Amino acid sequence: MSPTTTAARRNRAGAIPALFALLLTLLGVFAGSAPAVAAEDDPYRISGNVQLDGEPLEGVVLVIDGPGGDQEAETDAAGQWRVGVPERGEEYTVTLDEDTLPEGIAVVDPEDDSPNVKEVEVGAGGRVTVNFFIGEGERNVTSFFDQLVQRTVQGLNFGLMLALAAVGLSLVFGTTGISNFAHGEMVTFGAVAALFLVGLSLPWWLGFPLAVVLGAVFGLVMDMVLWRPLRRRRVAVVQLMIVSIGLSLTLRYIYQFFIGGGTSQLPFSSAPKINLFGSVQMSVIDMVSIGISLVVIVAFALWLTRSRLGKATRAISDNPSLASASGIDVDFVVRVVWVVAGAMASLAGILYAYYRPGIKWDMGAQVLLLMFAAVTLGGLGTAFGALIGAIVVGLLVEVSTLFGIPSDLKYATALLILIVILLFRPQGILGRRERIG
Repeated sequence: MSPTTTAARRNRAGAIPALFALLLTLLGVFAGSAPAVAAEDDPYRISGNVQLDGEPLEGVVLVIDGPGGDQEAETDAAGQWRVGVPERGEEYTVTLDEDTLPEGIAVVDPEDDSPNVKEVEVGAGGRVTVNFFIGEGERNVTSFFDQLVQRTVQGLNFGLMLALAAVGLSLVFGTTGISNFAHGEMVTFGAVAALFLVGLSLPWWLGFPLAVVLGAVFGLVMDMVLWRPLRRRRVAVVQLMIVSIGLSLTLRYIYQFFIGGGTSQLPFSSAPKINLFGSVQMSVIDMVSIGISLVVIVAFALWLTRSRLGKATRAISDNPSLASASGIDVDFVVRVVWVVAGAMASLAGILYAYYRPGIKWDMGAQVLLLMFAAVTLGGLGTAFGALIGAIVVGLLVEVSTLFGIPSDLKYATALLILIVILLFRPQGILGRRERIG
């Protein structure tokens, strides 16, 4: 083994503990940022009444989801409830827990399939009222098996979307050794570009592909302006990781400057659900998202395994020094990798904007840890491992809520499972054991 190869592997191996340390730090910040209850000093408020035929209902639980995390409120003896929220001009989802209603009582609205869920926006006045009409009715109770099937389908949809972004992240790490913490902002870039292009009166069928192309150009420009000069100066991988964190923060607040702190929607984001089989419901957007993800992943797999450029990419991931000595143009292949990673991240951003739903300036940062979890779980630097890891993470995120895990902690569940698996298989699912030295 040559000294150059040994040094490269030692640098790459040394970056892994630093990466895990930083991930754990970010996870602690992420977990500690969600408030457990509504704060009295929050400047804005959502309130309402829950009554049955004019009589107040006490002890009814409502869940308010929006900026600041999930909050719970309970009606008092007068049937009233209220919570403080941190932002105005934002959308919040108010869900009445029908399990806390008296027996034989349900939320009734013949024109609404989900009358116990209301979408509200805190306006300029900072106050909004949400009332529920309660009456005698029959509550439909979905069995655990039906819920499991529904969550599994949703998990596959989320996992495939996450795989599009995670594969690009894994390719970049495998060929350059960079743990790119700005990859989440590359995901956001695709959604923001699609929003601006559609806002320019372009039809969605033209605006969305152009947003993916712009994502590829964005990846190319970042490599030419930033990463290639740093590689030529032989900057260590830990320093490169710190640069990516700074780039992530910069891009995040640039997005906020242009689109604001609110949530924007792409066309057809409110498409109705369709009963497919049993209790499984999906919108046309969800089915199209799964189809696009599968087609792109299969095309990427064929490119990586059959094409000359794909084989060169795999060779560089295995041993950059040997690939360069074999006549492979490493700089050109790395540039292509950045283009592919940018395009797939942008496509994932568009699909994620429909899955959330909505576009927000920090939407990529919300799934950044999940992308790293998928890459690490599948095996560092292996594209197919990132695919498998993303599907596993997507399923865990969606299914975990059926076992009593609060919805605001479901992402942490996937990271916990990651730690458990790595205790028994440190190299990941498809990773290889390597002796350093």
